[in-house]
Amino acid sequence: MALSVALHLLIVGVALAGWSWSSSIQEPPPSSISARLITQQKPEPSPVVEPVEQPDREREQKELERQKQVEAQKLQKQKEEEARKVAEQKKREEAERQAEEQKRQQAKAEELKAQKDREAEAARKKAEAEAKERERAKAEAEAEKQRQQEAKRKAEEERQRKEEAERKKQEELARKEAERKRKEAERRLREQQLEAQAEQARKAQAEEARRQEQAAAAKARQAQMLSESQKYQGLIRDRLRDAWFWPSSATEEMVTRLQITLLPTGELVGVKLVSSSGNTAFDNSALSAAKSLSRYPVPSERDTFEAYFRQFTIEFNPRRL
Repeated sequence: MALSVALHLLIVGVALAGWSWSSSIQEPPPSSISARLITQQKPEPSPVVEPVEQPDREREQKELERQKQVEAQKLQKQKEEEARKVAEQKKREEAERQAEEQKRQQAKAEELKAQKDREAEAARKKAEAEAKERERAKAEAEAEKQRQQEAKRKAEEERQRKEEAERKKQEELARKEAERKRKEAERRLREQQLEAQAEQARKAQAEEARRQEQAAAAKARQAQMLSESQKYQGLIRDRLRDAWFWPSSATEEMVTRLQITLLPTGELVGVKLVSSSGNTAFDNSALSAAKSLSRYPVPSERDTFEAYFRQFTIEFNPRRL
């Protein structure tokens, strides 16, 4: 830094000195006198007056200026050479500085690489140590696990042996208890069977007596219902006979069957032709007779009505109705 400052100061001083040396002294230009004669006669060419030559001082001045110019050129070349040398010196210094910086950076990079290598080696050794420690811990854990499993297996075998012995003991007790209960159950079953047979015989006798009573009652009821139905059937025939007017073309062999549906009150619900006589007029006369009765005589007993008069079939025949 000091050398650079000194070189700059030297360059500035040389430049100032050269400028002062190159300044020339201004001399007054040489004077010359010319004259012309003017007359009324025909003009004649005037003689040219030659300039008066300067003394030796002027030559000396010019020689001095030439020397100053030569000195200035030399000084200029010297300054340029010095500036070139200064620039080359700065260039060399910059190159040296860059080389030094590059060496320093390279040394730093090598040191950093060495540090990283040392750290990597340390990490590798640490990882190997940790892996060995894990392997050792794993081996110990595996051995401990095997010991625990072996102890557990033995304890399980002992437990199973005891359970098997207890199971056999309980099975034997259960077998004996089951045998006792089986014999007791067989005894009770025989007693129950005997009681059930006796009860069944009693129930059968009672059921037979009840069935006979019901059959007798049903028979009597059926006879009563049949008797009552025959009574009302006769009444219905009489009512239909009175309402029936068969056509003149009817014969005694013609038969028409009608299905009649009634309400419990005796009201007519519907009449349907079940079997035709083959004579349309005969069939229509039977239908008219059945429809002409607005209310049929029916028994008040509901069972008798449902059994015989809810829906029944009646034949229309001139000979039998």
